[in-house]
Amino acid sequence: MKSIFKLHQPWLLAGDQPEAVSKLISGLRMGMKRQTLLGATGTGKTFTIANVIAQYNKPTLVIAHNKTLAAQLAQEFKTFFPEVAVHYFVSYYDYYQPEAYMPASDTYIEKDASINKEIDMLRHASTQALLTRPDVIIVASVSCIYGLGSPEEYEKVNLKLEVGQKMDRMVLMKSLVAIHFERTNADLIPGTFRSLGSRVELIPVSETIMYQIEIENGVISKIIKVNPISAHIIKDEKSIFIFPAKHFITEDVKKKKALVLIKGELAAQLKKFKKEKKLLEAERIKRRTNYDLAMIKEIGYCNGIENYSRHLSGKKEGEPPETLLSYFPHTPSASGTSPLSRGRQDGKESLILDFLTIVDESHVTLPQLQGMYAGDASRKNTLVEYGFRLPSAKDNRPLKYEEFQKCIGQVIYTSATPGEQERKESEQVVEQIIRPTGLVDPETVVRGVSADLTPPSAPPSLSRRGDGGEVYPGQIQDFITETEKTITRGFRVLATTLTKRMAEDLSVYLKEKKIKAEYLHSDIKTMERIKILTQFRKGGFDVLVGVNLLREGLDLPEVALIGILDADKAGFLRSETSLIQTIGRAARNAEGKVILYADIMTDAMNSALKETARRRNIQLAYNKKHGITPKTISKKIKDITEELESEHAKAVNAKLALDFKVFGKSIAEIIKLKEKEMNKAVKELDFESAAILREEIGVLKTRVEK
Repeated sequence: MKSIFKLHQPWLLAGDQPEAVSKLISGLRMGMKRQTLLGATGTGKTFTIANVIAQYNKPTLVIAHNKTLAAQLAQEFKTFFPEVAVHYFVSYYDYYQPEAYMPASDTYIEKDASINKEIDMLRHASTQALLTRPDVIIVASVSCIYGLGSPEEYEKVNLKLEVGQKMDRMVLMKSLVAIHFERTNADLIPGTFRSLGSRVELIPVSETIMYQIEIENGVISKIIKVNPISAHIIKDEKSIFIFPAKHFITEDVKKKKALVLIKGELAAQLKKFKKEKKLLEAERIKRRTNYDLAMIKEIGYCNGIENYSRHLSGKKEGEPPETLLSYFPHTPSASGTSPLSRGRQDGKESLILDFLTIVDESHVTLPQLQGMYAGDASRKNTLVEYGFRLPSAKDNRPLKYEEFQKCIGQVIYTSATPGEQERKESEQVVEQIIRPTGLVDPETVVRGVSADLTPPSAPPSLSRRGDGGEVYPGQIQDFITETEKTITRGFRVLATTLTKRMAEDLSVYLKEKKIKAEYLHSDIKTMERIKILTQFRKGGFDVLVGVNLLREGLDLPEVALIGILDADKAGFLRSETSLIQTIGRAARNAEGKVILYADIMTDAMNSALKETARRRNIQLAYNKKHGITPKTISKKIKDITEELESEHAKAVNAKLALDFKVFGKSIAEIIKLKEKEMNKAVKELDFESAAILREEIGVLKTRVEK
C-alpha cells in the first residue's frame, strides 16, 4: 500500500538509524503493543520516528511533556511532512488557576484563566483534521488526556454550506449561534460572525480567513474566501464546512434530558446536605446549579459547562471522559479479538485502535500522565463536599493511567534515558547511539562551586581546575570566563539553575557584565517561550538561563557550552537522568563542552559521567572505524510561530506585491499614493486599513533609503 504520509527527506538515514527504523517497523507489524527507542541525544530520534510514521502509514499521536517541546516537534514534523496535516494540540491556557476550596482557611478560589486564542484555534484545527483526513499527525502535550467534547456530537452538528443551497439569512445566523459562534458588529475574530445586508461574514474557529456568504432570494449565491485585513478575494468556494466554535456540543434532545438529570442530581444533593445539617453547603450548590441550568437552557452554554459533561454526554458515573484520543480512528471489529481492541464504553461493540502513539521523552511524560488524575480528584472531592459542585463534576477529569493505556493502540516510547517502566512494558528496546553527523557526547568537566575550594575528585579523563594550586574563583566567575571564551568563538551558552529566582538573578548579573542573556522558565507564556528560543538561535542574545525547560528535547545546535550550576545538590533536577539529558544538549555541536559545578561527587553525577563516557567511547570507535570527522549540525531556524504570522504583515506584503506590479519600480509614486489613501482611511475612521498603509509606507521608505 502506497503511504499517504509523504516524507520529505532532507537527508538519508545514517549511523544506526536504518537499523532502528527496521526493528521498530518489524515490531509494529508483528503486533507489539509497546516498544522503546533508546536514542542518545542528537542521534535524530525525530527523523527516525518520521520514517517509521511514513512506513507504517497510520494517523499518529505524538505526546510531549511540555508545550515548548511539543511546539518544536510540531515544526519538525511539518518540515518532514509538508503535505500532511501536522497539528499542535496543547492546553489553551496561558494562565490557569483551577477552582478550589481550602477548608482550613475557608478560602474559595474561583477559576481564573487566560485563554490563548491562537492555541484554541490550533486545537480546533487538530480535531477537525482528525475527522476529515487520514494523513494526520497531532503533536500534543499531556493535556490530551483531559476531557473534550464528544467527537460524534462535534462532527454531527458541523454546518455544510454550498452555492445553490436554500438558505434564509436569519436561519443561517441561528444555525451559527447554535454551534456557539458569537455575533459581532466589530472586527471579526475566529468563532464570530456579522451580518451586512444580505451577506453574512464569518471566520471559522480554526482559521484566520474570512468567508462571505451571499444570499439572494433565499439561496446561497456566492461563498467568497477573503483576507479579512486586506479585503483581497482569495477564491470563490463551491462549498465549505463550518465546525462548532466550542468542543462541548450537545444536541437539543440530549440537552433537555441532561437538564432533567442535573435537576435530579441537585435535588438528591440538597436532600443529602439537609440531612447532614449542611445548610450553607445546600444554599451554595442550589444557587450555583440553578444559575448554570438557566444559562444552558437559554444559550446552550455556561462557564464551567464541562463539569456537567457526564449528563450532557449521556455517560454513566465513573466512565472515562471523551478526550483528544477519542477523535483518532477506531475501526469496528466484529470479533473483538485483536490485541489492539477495546470495548466501547457502552459495551455494544469492540473497536480496534487504528493509530500509532509516540510518547516522547517518556521518562518524564509517563510520570506526568500517571499523576494527573489523583491531583484533580483531590481538588474535586473538596469542592463537592463543601457545596461548590455537584458530585458529577468529578467525572470532568483527566483519564486515569490505566484508562489512557486502553485508549491508545501501539506505542513507541522515545528517550535518551528510558525509565524502568518503559523497559518493563516494552517487548523490545531499540538502541540508537551513533549520530549521523559523527558527533560524540561532549567533553565533561567537573569544577568546584565554592571559591578557593579544590574541585572534587573525578575520573582522570575529566579536566579539573585548581590542580596547580591557583586560587579558584567559584562557579559564577568561572562560568563567566568560559562563557566569554565561547561567545568569542561564535557559539551560544546554556546555564541551568535550581530555581526560577536563581535563573532570573543570574541573567541580570550576566547583563551587568555586558553579556547578552535572557532567562526561560514556566512562568513565561507558551508562545513567548518559543520566540525566546528562536531569538536565541538567531543570535539575538548569547546566554540562555533556565531551570528544567532546558533539558529534554530542545534542539539548539548553536550551543557549545553548558554550565550546570550546583550539580551536587540532591533532587530531581540533579538526578542521573536529568544530568544525562542536560549533558546531551551540548552533543549537537562539535565543540560541545559541559561543566558540572560541584563540591562533592554524588552517586547521580558518577552514574551520569559513566553512561556519558560509555556512549562517547562507542561513538569514537565508530568514527575511527568509518573515518568520520564530526561536524556541527546545521539546522534551519524556524518555529511554529511562523505558522501564526500576523495577518497584518501578510496584508502589507500582499499590497506591496500588487502595487509593484502596477507601478513598477516607481517607489516614490507609490509612496505618494499610499499617503493619500492613508489620510482618506483615517478620515473615514477605517483605522485598520490606515495601519496597513502606514506599515506599507514605512517599508517603501526603507527601500528608498537603501
